[in-house]
Amino acid sequence: MKKLLILVPCFLISGFSAQQIINPEVNTVPEDKMNIIKTNITGYAFRNINLSYERSINRWFAINVGFGTVAEGKVPFMNAFLSDEDEKDFQNLKIKATNFTLEPRFYIGQGYGKGFYFAPYYRFSKVSTNTFDYTYDYNAFGTIIPIPLKGMGDAKGNSGGLMVGAQFFLNKQHNLVLDFWIAGAHYGTGKGDFNLTSDILLTPEMQAELKKEIENLDIPFVDYTVETNANGARIKVDGPWAGFRSGFSLGYRF
Repeated sequence: MKKLLILVPCFLISGFSAQQIINPEVNTVPEDKMNIIKTNITGYAFRNINLSYERSINRWFAINVGFGTVAEGKVPFMNAFLSDEDEKDFQNLKIKATNFTLEPRFYIGQGYGKGFYFAPYYRFSKVSTNTFDYTYDYNAFGTIIPIPLKGMGDAKGNSGGLMVGAQFFLNKQHNLVLDFWIAGAHYGTGKGDFNLTSDILLTPEMQAELKKEIENLDIPFVDYTVETNANGARIKVDGPWAGFRSGFSLGYRF
């Protein structure tokens, strides 16, 4: 009986000690907030309405999926790659765009959605235009004849890149999030078709001059070929597709 009384406290002490050992491991499990919904607030300055969803898989790894759409409007920074004279030919040109991004994230900070990270990513992009006016000046025997055309088209691109960023929790509840895209760049290939049509039947001489004028636009970072016919021209884009990402996103963690 004395031995039994001695053994009972021993078992109680052993059980309590085991529980103390287990509890610290339980306490290291993250809060039950593995999801984050975010929007890049800097994108709205460029008409980019966007939303992304991040899911933590474990402490160091997460998947971020994003979608954005750029409302129809003027081409940003068009004067950076076209001369003033060429830009006048595209005065009513407007574009709209959509993009989808799949981004695995590797956290090297605290983890579970917090700290510095690097993220290789894939992006699909599509850009389309409104029906815009384009006029080229045909030179016939020293006389300039304006030839009006209507244009429309779209292009799609697939690219891969790398993002470096840092994500922070803004309050004690860890449910308000700031995601800083320090720098990201992507590169890939794109294809597109743009058509220019005229109500005037173009002679071979008109077609040759139109082809030369479009080729002389010399838009940087875009490879394209021009085909002309009696009804207008077709511009085929087939070449590199590149972009840069940076900005601040605000989000909610749950």
